[in-house]
Amino acid sequence: MATPLGADAFARALRGEGVVVSEHANWRTHSRNHQGPWGPVHGVMLHHTAGTDSLRLCRDGTAALPGPLCVGLIAKDGTVHLLGYGRTNHAGPGSAAVLEAVRREKSSLPVPGPDTVDGNARFYGFEIENAGNGRDPYPSAQLAAVERLSAAVCRAHGWSAASVVGHREWTRRKIDPSFPMDGMRARIAARLGLGPASYEPFPGAAFFVPGRRSELITAVGKRLVAEGCGRYSTGPGPVWTEADVLSYAAWQRKLGYVGTDADGIPGRTSWDKLRVPRA
Repeated sequence: MATPLGADAFARALRGEGVVVSEHANWRTHSRNHQGPWGPVHGVMLHHTAGTDSLRLCRDGTAALPGPLCVGLIAKDGTVHLLGYGRTNHAGPGSAAVLEAVRREKSSLPVPGPDTVDGNARFYGFEIENAGNGRDPYPSAQLAAVERLSAAVCRAHGWSAASVVGHREWTRRKIDPSFPMDGMRARIAARLGLGPASYEPFPGAAFFVPGRRSELITAVGKRLVAEGCGRYSTGPGPVWTEADVLSYAAWQRKLGYVGTDADGIPGRTSWDKLRVPRA
C-alpha cells in the first residue's frame, strides 16, 4: 500500500529504468480524479487494447467510458506514451480477495471473486497495443518496455513483482492481457533482482546523525517521497538533516508508531518496511 508517486517522480522512475517515454499534452493533469480518490495504490495492472492505433482512444475514451483509459500506452516499438495521470478508467470493479493477495504480495493469486472493489482507485493502469486475438504478436521491444515500466513502479514503491497483475486476474469479465502473466512477473522479478541483496541493509540508528553525508541518505529520501512522507523543500540530498528526520517520522506514523517511537530516527523494523533499493 502506498501513496501514488507524483507525476514528475513517476516519469523519472520510468526513465531511470530505461523506458522510452513520450509525454503527451497535459498528461500530468488529465485524470478521472473528480470521480473519486486515487490511492492508496497497491500495484500495477496490465491490459491489452484489443485493437490498433489506440492512442486517441486511450487518451479520450468514449461517450460511455470517458478517458483517460490508462496512465500509459505501450506501443509496438516499446515507446510508452504517457496520456494521463491519476485515477483512470482502466480496471473497473474486481475481486477483494485478489486485491488482498496483491497487497500482501502473495506469490499466487486466488481465482477472482465477485466484483466488489474499485480497481481504478488502487492500481496504476497500462494498456499494451495488441489485438488480443492470439495472432497479433508482442514484439520483443514491447515486452521489454512492459517489463521495464512495471519494474520502475515497483522499485519506486519498494514492491515485488507480485504487485503486477493482469486485468483477467482481477475480474472474470476480462481476458487481457493475452500473454502469460507468470512469465512477465518472472522477468520483472529478475530485473528487480529480488532476494536478500535487493534492499539496503539497516546501517544502524547511529548512522543517522546530523550532517552525515551518504548516497544512501538520498536513496532513503527518495523512498520517503514515494511513500508520500517527504517533508523536503529541496532535495532530498545526501546529507542527513532535520527535513530527513521529519520525513522519517512521517513514515513511522504511517506505520502506526506514536510518541517517542515516531522520533524520526530509523529502527530496523521501520527500515525493513521502507525497502530502500540498493544502488
